[in-house]
Amino acid sequence: MKTVINIKTDQETKEEAQKIARELGLSLSSIVNAYLKQVVRGQEVYFSTTCRMTHHLENILGEAEMDIATRKNLSPAFDNADDAIAWLRGAKNESSISKKVQKRV
Repeated sequence: MKTVINIKTDQETKEEAQKIARELGLSLSSIVNAYLKQVVRGQEVYFSTTCRMTHHLENILGEAEMDIATRKNLSPAFDNADDAIAWLRGAKNESSISKKVQKRV
């Protein structure tokens, strides 16, 4: 026997959920029914949110991507940790390190 459940949600949530359901080739009703059956079977409720970057983080990522594209503000590749540490400490002008760096750039 089928029954009706009435729920209240904001218009935007309903429309976005309907859009996703359509993209999946399903009705919103079938998604809600499937979720309710999953709750009954597993006797648990699971919520998940997609991680989203903040505007600030998106800007930082954009700057990093620009630096990569223009080959700016990049460190060279190193064969070993000692050379990397020396470069980070400002010893990047030492002849042994600069020769390796020049070969890779």
